Amino acid sequence: MRFRSAIGFVSGLSLGVAGCGGGDNSTSGAATPPPPPPTVTNLYAVPAQEALTILEVQTILAQATAEASARSMPAVIAVTDRVGNVLAVFSMVGALQRLAVPDAPGGAGFNNDLQGFDLITGAPLGAISKAITGAYLSSGGNAFSTRTASQIVQEHFPPAPSARGLESGPLSGVQFSSLPCSDLVGRFNDARVVTPVPGADVGPAGGLLVSEFAGPKRSPLGLSADAGGLPLYKNGVLVGGIGVMADGQYGFDPNTLNVDSEDEEFIALAGTTGFEAPREIQADRISIDGSTLRFSDAARDGLKATGVASFSTLIPRTGSLIDVRGYNLGPIRAGTAYGSTASGIRAATLDEFNNRDAFILVNANDKPRYPIRGGTDASTVAAPLTGAESRAVLEEAFKIMARARGQIRRPLDSRAQVTISLVDTRGAILGIVRGPDAPIFGVDVSLQKARTVGFFSGARAGELLLAAPSSDVVNMVVAAQAFFKDPTIFNGKTAFGDRTIGNIHRPYFPDGEVGRPNGPFSRSIEGFNPFSTGLQSTLISANVLAHALFVLRRNATDTPQRCTQIPGATSEITPLQNGLQIFPGAVPIYRGSTLIGAIGVSGDGIDQDDMISFLGVSNAGTRLGGFGNADPLMRSDQIVVGLADGKTVRLRYVSCPFAPFLDTNEQNVCQGR
Repeated sequence: MRFRSAIGFVSGLSLGVAGCGGGDNSTSGAATPPPPPPTVTNLYAVPAQEALTILEVQTILAQATAEASARSMPAVIAVTDRVGNVLAVFSMVGALQRLAVPDAPGGAGFNNDLQGFDLITGAPLGAISKAITGAYLSSGGNAFSTRTASQIVQEHFPPAPSARGLESGPLSGVQFSSLPCSDLVGRFNDARVVTPVPGADVGPAGGLLVSEFAGPKRSPLGLSADAGGLPLYKNGVLVGGIGVMADGQYGFDPNTLNVDSEDEEFIALAGTTGFEAPREIQADRISIDGSTLRFSDAARDGLKATGVASFSTLIPRTGSLIDVRGYNLGPIRAGTAYGSTASGIRAATLDEFNNRDAFILVNANDKPRYPIRGGTDASTVAAPLTGAESRAVLEEAFKIMARARGQIRRPLDSRAQVTISLVDTRGAILGIVRGPDAPIFGVDVSLQKARTVGFFSGARAGELLLAAPSSDVVNMVVAAQAFFKDPTIFNGKTAFGDRTIGNIHRPYFPDGEVGRPNGPFSRSIEGFNPFSTGLQSTLISANVLAHALFVLRRNATDTPQRCTQIPGATSEITPLQNGLQIFPGAVPIYRGSTLIGAIGVSGDGIDQDDMISFLGVSNAGTRLGGFGNADPLMRSDQIVVGLADGKTVRLRYVSCPFAPFLDTNEQNVCQGR
């Protein structure tokens, strides 16, 4: 995505002036006082610590329920805070509890992964996922909805019959993030995690206590593209999201040229009354590649409810609060203020990260969840990343972010805000830092991206994928070997950017060229939609299903905090442990020709994400020496793929924007690096 934020500018340096006064010429020994130190201010405005109260959650539910009643469309309504804590789920009398995912474009015979997924009582999962999506994709500089998400994850952008032949959405694949199996996002504290998470505090019994960090939280179905999820703002500050399920269908909008009239979106819109996103940052004020985004097809003049809704009249006449296993206990709870320890994300101290603008993830004891450290892979890497090198990479990437012009933020020329994740070759987290107002979705996604390029650039990717228990996974690897005409393509000889993995994860190759066969990691167009993207979705669909059955009390155990069916590289961590990601913003890190780690970036434009990761590694390597980006001859953009008609296509490694900085007119900033 391409985002922006409010900015504060560095003040001018104070000038110390030594006076040369006349009068007394004596040398009394009185020293001239030193000039005062320069005044330093933050480059970013920090969001105010606002949160929804119980009374405000009641108001949101009452407003949404009144609109649902006026439409004779009883609904399941969920409200979350900014970091994904579920504050309430309300089920109206007569609400359709079903959640049905559409079949593949070619019909049910082409269904794979989550296509055709049908849960008779799954509506609460959809409502929660929609609310989390509205909260996670938004910030103080952009307000995105599930309708916005639908627009940017499909096979053409913008999705419409006339868009055939255009490339896929810029965030194609983001829907499979913040997954219920992720080892990064938290779980509601009505359960305990029995498998320790590397780098995190453990409880007295040795297992990580999920209550030790508050956010970000997981989403039951990942991020949603089904209309009916909107962000919530209080005094202009993002405080959460609302999600509505009423029609039993959990899909996406394949045509953005028309205006839909969907009850779910009107019900959600009514719920946001008094908590609306500021008009100037709503998605339809933001464009990507010349196309204006969509925020909501529902307009306030189409609302049907009249009068002032009262929560006290809802129960039991209209419906009731419900508990959702793994997400809430039933009673309404107040939200947590983003930026506080309770939210799990706060400003870093200068001891924790040497930049006064940085935010980090913390546990309930206010300790960093992922303190910066060196690589944990000394058993397989001769010279792993050192702690100093890890710090340098994160610091230099953060500096690039702060200089870069954001692409999906208002006002124009705001600074980019992203989350930056660093991992070693095992996928162990070596540090995570972020801008103060970076959207929450980027936390999990930046880690997915880093692990993805580290995995595919490593020597064991092909071996581990071929050992997966799923024949579907194995067949895709075999297809990739044939596609590249190279059975050793994933044995560590090539450095893959996440843009490359996206290239071969599209239903047409080259991307968007209708009539071409699919990339080897993708489904064919007959079997492709946002619920089945190929290898990415195949690796985690069993986890999502297992979790859904756990939430609905059909399974006794939840999915582990270990996504994908890939065998573990060690007993402590599995490659791609929070899932595979397939849109740009990550590069591997090398010492000579040896892979030593990877960096992932997410939260702004995909080109900005590429640039921040690529230049962050380059500048850190220049600063300390001894490591850096992959040798150009190793990079995946050296691979040329032959097509059936004799044409050839060169893969992409990274793509950096032209003239991206606010402090210089330099244009080709990545050239020659």
